Amino acid sequence: MFGKKTKQDQQQGNEQDTQLHALPVEGVFARLGTSPQGLSSAEATARAAKYGPNDISQVKKRPILLQYLEHFKNFLIIILLLAAVLSAFTGGVTSAIIIIIIVFISVTIDFFQEYRAGQAAELLRKKIITNASVLRDGTVQEVPIFELVPGDIIFLSAGDIVPADARMITGRDLYVNQSALTGEPYPAEKMPGVSDPAKPLAEAENYIFLGTSVVSGTATAVVTKTGAATEFGSVAKTLVARPPETEFERGLRHFSYLMTQFVFALVIFVFFVNALIKQDILNSLLFSVALAVGMVPELLPMILSLNLSKGAIAMSEKGAIVKHPASIQNFGSMDVLCTDKTGTLTDNQIALVRHLDTEGNDSEEVLTYSYINSTFGTGLKSPLDEAVLRFRHIDIGDYTKIDEIPFDFVRKRVSVVAKTKGGSVIIAKGAPEEVLRICTAEDKGGLIQSLDDEARARIQKIYDEQSTQGFRTLAVCYRTLTGDQTAFSIDDEKEMILVGLITFIDPPKESARESVELLARSGIELKILTGDNELVTRKTCELIGLPIKGVLTGAEIANLDTEGLSRVVNDITIFARVTPVQKNRVMNALKKNGHVVGFMGDGINDAPSIREADVGISVANAVDIAKESADIILLKNDLRILHDGVIEGRKTVGNTMKYILMNTSSNFGNMFSVAGASIFLPFLPMLPIQILLNNLLYSLSQVAIPTDNVDADYTKTPKKWDIGFIKDFTILFGPLSSIFDYITFFILLYFFEANSALFQTSWFVESICTQTLIVFVIRTRVVPFYTSRPSKLLVICAGIITAVGCILPFTILGAFFGFVQPPLTFYAALILIVGGYILLVELAKRWFYRRYASSVERKKMPSA
Repeated sequence: MFGKKTKQDQQQGNEQDTQLHALPVEGVFARLGTSPQGLSSAEATARAAKYGPNDISQVKKRPILLQYLEHFKNFLIIILLLAAVLSAFTGGVTSAIIIIIIVFISVTIDFFQEYRAGQAAELLRKKIITNASVLRDGTVQEVPIFELVPGDIIFLSAGDIVPADARMITGRDLYVNQSALTGEPYPAEKMPGVSDPAKPLAEAENYIFLGTSVVSGTATAVVTKTGAATEFGSVAKTLVARPPETEFERGLRHFSYLMTQFVFALVIFVFFVNALIKQDILNSLLFSVALAVGMVPELLPMILSLNLSKGAIAMSEKGAIVKHPASIQNFGSMDVLCTDKTGTLTDNQIALVRHLDTEGNDSEEVLTYSYINSTFGTGLKSPLDEAVLRFRHIDIGDYTKIDEIPFDFVRKRVSVVAKTKGGSVIIAKGAPEEVLRICTAEDKGGLIQSLDDEARARIQKIYDEQSTQGFRTLAVCYRTLTGDQTAFSIDDEKEMILVGLITFIDPPKESARESVELLARSGIELKILTGDNELVTRKTCELIGLPIKGVLTGAEIANLDTEGLSRVVNDITIFARVTPVQKNRVMNALKKNGHVVGFMGDGINDAPSIREADVGISVANAVDIAKESADIILLKNDLRILHDGVIEGRKTVGNTMKYILMNTSSNFGNMFSVAGASIFLPFLPMLPIQILLNNLLYSLSQVAIPTDNVDADYTKTPKKWDIGFIKDFTILFGPLSSIFDYITFFILLYFFEANSALFQTSWFVESICTQTLIVFVIRTRVVPFYTSRPSKLLVICAGIITAVGCILPFTILGAFFGFVQPPLTFYAALILIVGGYILLVELAKRWFYRRYASSVERKKMPSA
């Protein structure tokens, strides 16, 4: 039932008997080396040095060097490093150094951004420190929970989070919610004493676990295990494993495979053709390696890093910490967001709505009895009790408390006994079905009548109507007491008189409707995964304007296999009464259906789902392990921040895709031109060093792409890596650029009668101009400049690189690269060539996107 631990994780477990729940208290103290007076400060310090901090998040920490090296586990990075090695072995040391420098700069930028975000999240976590009540040096002290050590004596009461695994010493009416560990939806009753040694630890009634919460009652316990040695530590351990591949990683991997196919196919062809025709194996090898380097988009890692860093900065300004920069890309691709209802769509601030008598009319008597019950209850003040007390102040100064029968999850009610001048009364409040079970009469405006079948049906109808409207409903009853009895038990909850019902609602956030509309307009479907019932959830969705396609309950999910859930999950909006495991099943079913899924959660039991999602989202007040698992932490629980993140993600995807489309099509076209020309020309169309310089200058012109403006239309829908689209784009626009390359070849050979040096120089200049300037056409699907304006920095970079390419042959440096000075008449021809190329690409672009849009629409149409 619980996770497994390695030997290293079991340091405390090896030293402490795992059967502590089966020992008497004295034996537990002896095993742990402690006493009822607790530890001294000196002993606690020594044990802290031995066992480490009581912090399960520590299990995820890795040395900084390993975190840095992990960024090299990228197929594209590996290809670039292999290209650098090939260049170095074939004499291209300079190009190898350039590639390696670019790779290290890219990796460092990516690492620094992720590390800085992690540090910010760590600082945020440290600001939210929970203390524990501990007996140290013979006195009760409040210490941060990470300072707890085995042997500490701790004190717990309703509302506390259990700060470590511990064995109970004393306790009264202790109920603990441990559903995140056991999956049991109702809190378990815990009590001191010796447990059966044959029982699993999870079922031991005298043992409590780190991260569980005290629902009611009090207890004293001795800490047995802390940190990674706890049962929750073993859960956290499972989160250290590599998370599932995200949409961004999958797209990058497929793109890397595509580039590998292009490179190998072209390079092998060129090498063998040149080696056979020119009979010069060494130069053919050098030329082929230069082509390989020229084909690989070596600046892509840097472009990605700059894009992601820019997006992370923009997100931080809007109230979100981006822990993993790549998640911004996944944001841009996300088309389904799964979230809980409470706290996300609602304020998590329960409000009392109605106080109804048994006829369905508002009744002050019902409100008064509810107020007395909520005031005198000493257990955990539930949000419902707080809503009653907040609704209106009622003077109950005449009442004094005599006793209380605490709430438990079997009876599902709480009773208080109060005394006033008119006598004593027992008042119970709880789930309607359980309250009705102990009632024999009803109070109709002061007239007591028998609660017959007709009356029960009438009250059930009122209850159903309130539930249908999305209200959570409790029933209230009482019985007047006689005699001087001062102690009461469950047996006294009998022959009660039903006074009425009180109803509550968790009102939607003011921003919820706007958030839902923003997400819908952005092409993101919102799905609610909640433990609440379907009626309340449905009402909340109606109030915020969320269309409901279908509802599926946890019980129904349990009866579906994986294939069955995948078939229905797309048509469901509300998943109600679901367990943490079922949330994960829904997530995986959506991903299996091709969706890019985000998950927003804040509890320990949400951590696996947060990790499983393409985008894991948590909030500042979430538990540590949820924040550790998340890609993004919201400083404010507001879906509008998520919408802003989605837009930033789509901008990032858009600018990344501009670079990819530009680089692959242009490089493919140039290399295609080089490969073809090398077959027919008696000399190389461009020297290897000129190819590398061309590629470097062109790549530098694209460094400003992360700053470019993205068309508003582009950000309206989710954006995914579409390898088929990239391939089609490359195959069309690559050869299209080659057409103008061959026109340039023809002009150079037949009009300028160019020798090898003039041919290589002139084609270098033409290649730089066409490659660099065409970005302004390809960067948008609409008319460039007129309808879509590029960023100033992109214009400046493109202008500078174009100028450098044109002027370089006239400089001293040009001779180093084998350039000669072209005649000025060539530049007149160049203007015509570049103008014609831009015009043809603009026409081809319009045809391509019309065809692509039609193809997408056809795919969306149902088959006949």
